[in-house]
This record gives sequence, C-alpha cells and structure tokens, in this order.
Amino acid sequence: MGLLSKIFTWWDGATIGTLLNSGLKGEHVGTDAQGNRYYRAKKPKNVDGRERRWVIYNGANDASRVPAEWHGWLHGTFDGVPESFLPPARIFEVDYTPNATGTPAAYRPQGALERGGKRARATGDYEAWSPDA
Repeated sequence: MGLLSKIFTWWDGATIGTLLNSGLKGEHVGTDAQGNRYYRAKKPKNVDGRERRWVIYNGANDASRVPAEWHGWLHGTFDGVPESFLPPARIFEVDYTPNATGTPAAYRPQGALERGGKRARATGDYEAWSPDA
C-alpha cells in the first residue's frame, strides 16, 4: 500500500509527483525542528513575479505544523531563510506544538459532550434579554 498511497493520497505526506518535483525543480532550503523540509523553485520567478516556495511535511499534511518563522518565509514575508532573521530565543518561550483540534489531546472544557455534558448551573449574574424592557 506504500506506493499506491504515495500515488493517490495527498493528505498523508507528499505524493510521488510532489516528491519528484521537489527533487527536479526545487532547491532544498532548510528543515525545521519537526523534520518538515522547505523548498524553493530553481526557476527565479513565477509569472506574477514571485518565487514559488513549498513544504514537504514529515508526516500528515497539517498546516498548523509549520512554525511561525517558516510560515513567514513560505508567504514571502522575507527572502532569506528564517535562521538568519530570528532573534535569539528567550527563556520564557515555549517549544512549538501543533494544533491538537480533533485529536484526543484537544482541549475539552467543562460541559463538553466528550466530558459527560454536565455544565455548572447558571448563577445570578445573568439577566435574560426581554424585548419589552
């Protein structure tokens, strides 16, 4: 199933076409901490005058797995690779974590159906709107 999944699926890693295109028409620019690989076209500019840039995900294709500095590079905010533009890390900065929505690790507040659906009763600080008031 490995070869067939590479041919037909785009949501679980890069397809064969994208991998071949990256090797033939792309120049590897860098890799982030999660193993995502970033490329730019060897041809200088597109028809609209912009450089084509793309990412090959290490695992499932999920845009929330692209760190902020590489997101800026992908969208042409700056021309150089992110390492040359980043300030030194501060001690209070937390390591990047991908979006957990839709996974078992997602946040589920009190009263969510996944936690039994029991909410705390409303207190007296709420007053219902009335059109007559």
